[in-house]
Amino acid sequence: MTTITTSQTTPSTLWSTIQKIRSSYLWRRLAKALFSIWLVATITFFVIRAMPGNAVDILIQELTAQGMSAEDAKNQAAALMNIDLDQPLAGQYLDYLGNTLRGDLGHSYKSAGLSVTDMIVQVLPWTLFSVGLALLITFVVGIALGTIMAYKRDTWIDHLLSNVAATLDAISPYLIGLLAILLLGLTWKLVPIMDMRGAMSPGIKPGFTLEFLTDVFRHVRVLLLVYVLSSIGSWMLQMKSNTVATLGEDYVTVARARGLTDGRILTAYVGRNATLPLFTRLAISVGFVVGGSVLLETLFTYRGIGFLLARSISERDYPVMQGVFLIITISVVFANLLADYVYGWLDPRVHIMGEEN
Repeated sequence: MTTITTSQTTPSTLWSTIQKIRSSYLWRRLAKALFSIWLVATITFFVIRAMPGNAVDILIQELTAQGMSAEDAKNQAAALMNIDLDQPLAGQYLDYLGNTLRGDLGHSYKSAGLSVTDMIVQVLPWTLFSVGLALLITFVVGIALGTIMAYKRDTWIDHLLSNVAATLDAISPYLIGLLAILLLGLTWKLVPIMDMRGAMSPGIKPGFTLEFLTDVFRHVRVLLLVYVLSSIGSWMLQMKSNTVATLGEDYVTVARARGLTDGRILTAYVGRNATLPLFTRLAISVGFVVGGSVLLETLFTYRGIGFLLARSISERDYPVMQGVFLIITISVVFANLLADYVYGWLDPRVHIMGEEN
């Protein structure tokens, strides 16, 4: 527990103490993050091998059925799974950890032996683009609408936006996606069905050209709309709740008594304190960007990392499953670490409280 005696503390020593507390707090959080990644990687390793139908045995049977000898099939399976099949399970686990630390996630045995790392690198930018852009739009628009709801509370605007937000928050993203395809593509015919499938049109050469960028946006626009609609409700409701609570604080009442305008109060007092918890949520949400949406990317055949995970599960491509789960775990864990740092940077008291606890 850290104790600061104010009567004997100078500004310089107080700042030094706060810096030490921050450093200690971040190191402890980093250690917890690394432990979490190791724990999930370990659980994933053993759970996959405990699933009905051993992945290695199934692969050997498939290779043998293709005409390989039993010995060649075993060697091929060992190479693809990135393990020594003659080793006991504990030895395979240690090899897996060592290879993972070197960045070697193995090879897919359903995609012509492609490197799992290369497969993830190919699809990850698509998910970062679609979900990341949707998250940014949702954050900005959700905060704006939530603030309006709070300032116009108990009016028809508040009732309308609150009902819309609650309804959107209650509907499954997959259902919103189905409705978007049905209404926009089939009923109203506003968007061609082919524009809702894939990340870009066949024959389009990737690059920073107007043709490529236009084609990418044309394919992602409906998916982007579904992402925004499925998540904006909770941002609106939380921002409204935070703003209403902040408007009731004493310092806001004092600011009004001093004759400050509503705009000044909103920017200098209400906005910062009401959005503080949302910045933490935003940092955490960044981690889930990597995971994307398995169901929605599969529904729209959008070849992001969520689509890759769904396909690897259906094809029982265990090395790919293992690699994607590891990447998602790392992104989520370090996003939580980033959220702790951001919140502590915005409010240094968090570090002191965390050290005392």
